[in-house]
Amino acid sequence: MNWLHNVSYFFGGAFLANAIPHFVSGMMGRPFQSPFATPSGVGLSSSTVNVLWGFANFVFAYLLIALVGNFDLRATDNAIAVGMGVLLMGVMSARLFGQFHGGNSPTGS
Repeated sequence: MNWLHNVSYFFGGAFLANAIPHFVSGMMGRPFQSPFATPSGVGLSSSTVNVLWGFANFVFAYLLIALVGNFDLRATDNAIAVGMGVLLMGVMSARLFGQFHGGNSPTGS
C-alpha cells in the first residue's frame, strides 16, 4: 500500500468530520461559524452557506477516500487513517467551537 494513499484517507476523514457540523447546523436552519464569515471561522454564516460548505466537504471527503488508491474499509491501515482524520478534526472542532457554544475553552479550563 502506498503511504500517500493513507495520507489522502486521513485528510478525507478530516473533511468528513468537518462536513457534519456545517451540514447539520445548516439543515436545522441555524447559523454556524465558517471560513466565509467575517471574521473567518469566528463570525456566523447563514444556514444556506453552511449546507453548501458541508456538502462541499462531503465531496472533498469522497474524492480523497473513494477515488484515491483502492480504499478498503476492512483494511486496518485504511480504516485507521480515516478514523484518525475524523478523530483529530473532531477534537480540534470541539475545542474551537466549544468556546463559542459553551463547550471547553481552548486552554482546557
